[in-house]
Amino acid sequence: MNSTTVRGATLEYDDVGPGDGLPVLLIHGHPFNRTLWAPQATALAAAGHRVLTPDLRGYGRSSVGPDKVLLADFADDLAGLLDHLGIERAVVGGVSMGGQISMEFQLRHPRRVRALVLSDTSAPAETPEGKEFRNRLADRLLAEGMDGYAHEVLDKMLAGYNVTRMPEVAARVLEMMCATDPRGAAAALRGRAERPDYRDVLAAVRAPVLVVVGADDAYTPVTDAESIHRLVPHSTLAVVEEAGHLPGAEQPDRFNAVLLEFLGTLG
Repeated sequence: MNSTTVRGATLEYDDVGPGDGLPVLLIHGHPFNRTLWAPQATALAAAGHRVLTPDLRGYGRSSVGPDKVLLADFADDLAGLLDHLGIERAVVGGVSMGGQISMEFQLRHPRRVRALVLSDTSAPAETPEGKEFRNRLADRLLAEGMDGYAHEVLDKMLAGYNVTRMPEVAARVLEMMCATDPRGAAAALRGRAERPDYRDVLAAVRAPVLVVVGADDAYTPVTDAESIHRLVPHSTLAVVEEAGHLPGAEQPDRFNAVLLEFLGTLG
């Protein structure tokens, strides 16, 4: 584990694989941390790629920042991390909120994107109802902590059948959620409530894009992934069977196979 200070925040991150390998930056979703990507980091590093998995500000071991953190703040933090590591361009990918941060990174730092990986995410702007929900949830997490929320959403983060079928995975996901600082989670929720529409950004992407989704994702279903796939000129769509919102955790071998095949096309 490594750390650096970027834009006033201390970011903890892992940097594995050969230093001269293709850099792959993987961005976790809410309310998780960099260890969500452990199965991918191991597989990609073994294949010769350099894998960067940071804790976003407010998550994991990174420092908690202001009361509201925009997706733009996360994207600029990650650009700063790449600067710190001397990396000009990288494959940038994320799951859920991490996918939206990847889209924001494409918007703000397009020349630094070698390719995009968008897993279980959505491109349209937040709706008025969604904005109200996220702000109310932020208030709740600050008042009550993470545990009640984490237990409520576990069978949506994972496909319901995988909660019982994969108790070790369920326990790991639940532990990550419960360990998240409510202040960091609330700040991200308030920022995400203001997220813009990324569809025009995606339509203009000329880099290769991999769109991945769990077949039984309750939050961002296959239809959302298909919409992104139709928008992006040079995209590949992969549906991971027997998985929900976190296919990289639920079906790591299948997810890794798709990801490695995609990375192999980049040369």
